Amino acid sequence: MFTTVRYFIKTSIIFLIVGILSGLYLIISKYYFVQGYNTEIISAHTHIVLVGSVIMMIMGVALWFFPRAEKTDRKYNPDLIRFVFWLMAISTAVRFVAQVINSFMFAAWLNLTVTVASALQVISIILFFYSIWGRIRPVGSHIREKKGEKF
Repeated sequence: MFTTVRYFIKTSIIFLIVGILSGLYLIISKYYFVQGYNTEIISAHTHIVLVGSVIMMIMGVALWFFPRAEKTDRKYNPDLIRFVFWLMAISTAVRFVAQVINSFMFAAWLNLTVTVASALQVISIILFFYSIWGRIRPVGSHIREKKGEKF
């Protein structure tokens, strides 16, 4: 497993831990302190688990498992993948923090921060899958399928 894959997977695990801790906060806040909570913190919790943890895990595992890029593949670029990792990790963390803060106090700049961070996440995901598109190909299985083997 190479370094960038480890970055994606370990960051995914960190985001999962942050997500389950924020979920624990929601439960304690509701059932023990009998306080409601703002939808911003629910969104932050859900988003860091689903996008920060699940999507980044998918990205890391895809990068690890898919066949190597062919020498002629002009889309795959390891430097772009590293850039995407940092863009995705930072924008996810910024969105989470901004939404948590926004759940306790309203500030217009926080809404802008959440929106920009969300857009950067979308761009990250699109760039990632654009870059690895050529790696989604048969490597030997198409030969076995022609012979009648079922998977």
